[in-house]
Amino acid sequence: MRHTRGRVVDITSLADLDRRLEDGAWYLTGWRVHSVDLRERGEALRSCRLAGATFLGCRFADGDAERVEEAGALVLPAIVDVPVETARHDLYVARELFDTLRWSDSLDGRAYAWSKATPGDTGRSTGETSLAQALHDHAIDTALDHWRADRRIVGVMGGHAAARGTPLFADAARLGHRLGAAGLTVATGGGPGAMEAANLGARLSPRGEDVLDRALEMLATVPSYRPSVDAWILSAFDVLASLDTPAEDGGPAANLAIPTWHYGHEPPNVFGTAIAKYFRNATREAILLEVCDAGIVFLPGAGGTVQEVFQDACENYYADEASVAPMVLVGREHWTVDLPAWPLLQALAAGRAMEQHVHLVDTVEEALEVVQSASAGGLPALG
Repeated sequence: MRHTRGRVVDITSLADLDRRLEDGAWYLTGWRVHSVDLRERGEALRSCRLAGATFLGCRFADGDAERVEEAGALVLPAIVDVPVETARHDLYVARELFDTLRWSDSLDGRAYAWSKATPGDTGRSTGETSLAQALHDHAIDTALDHWRADRRIVGVMGGHAAARGTPLFADAARLGHRLGAAGLTVATGGGPGAMEAANLGARLSPRGEDVLDRALEMLATVPSYRPSVDAWILSAFDVLASLDTPAEDGGPAANLAIPTWHYGHEPPNVFGTAIAKYFRNATREAILLEVCDAGIVFLPGAGGTVQEVFQDACENYYADEASVAPMVLVGREHWTVDLPAWPLLQALAAGRAMEQHVHLVDTVEEALEVVQSASAGGLPALG
């Protein structure tokens, strides 16, 4: 179910602002202008309705900032001494987050440490830190909206504890590979375990399964990010250096990772070609489920995966037929005996529009069949 933004408009360049004003825009309520030099646009702004607009980190001619505030706009100074860009325009890539050999020194590690520091440690107030995190997450949200346009996205959810070299990790990788080969864009929570495996498989989907098998063999030499995050990350980059889809063959298949610094002790995996990393886990969870308009496959998992099952079920429970996204639970024994979410999900779905869109299967091959059939026009619920 896609998210709408009402009248919110993000302006990140003077050229964009000028174009909109030249096209006749004058009602700037809901606009957010980020880091734009407005020293020569005072007269143009005075001709606009500014109440409800926000100007963050913009430069004004003498007296103009005060006049903008008097007109009802919010003027905020640039936020400094923050490890991330609060007004970035693109999603992350792995080399940006892991920009040093040691994770603790990297952008990802620094951002996690900053997000967990007390105000006294950073020299900033709690309010300033919260504002910086909220602005960053809003920027990621906007960038993600642009990235996902015209893509059919299927989610693969599963436990972070699935170690490299295990059958569950291999199954998740093969599911991601086959979904990508079927023309769907795979999205995960961006962490280790089943999430890493699905991103890996999707990324390598332009290449044969023999290449994926080789990648799985290489990764198995470092089964987990414990005890060494650095060894875990470096082994993944070794796989990319050896086996990634070359540019002359179209490059790696686009796939999405949506991790969070809330779980900083679980580093993001490197295999997502686009990484939408959030500070706020509640925002991240909602967005992760929202973007998966082609449905979600739930592999065996524990607390986090169960939360995602029922958060997605709640969205589908209140949705109309056209808005329901398929849900596929993989592992009959896991979801009926170990963690019996399936009986409750069936009971919730009974008599609702979602009833024909919830499925219980035993293998990733069956899950793939369900997702492909649903994308092509529907399949009766399995159970």
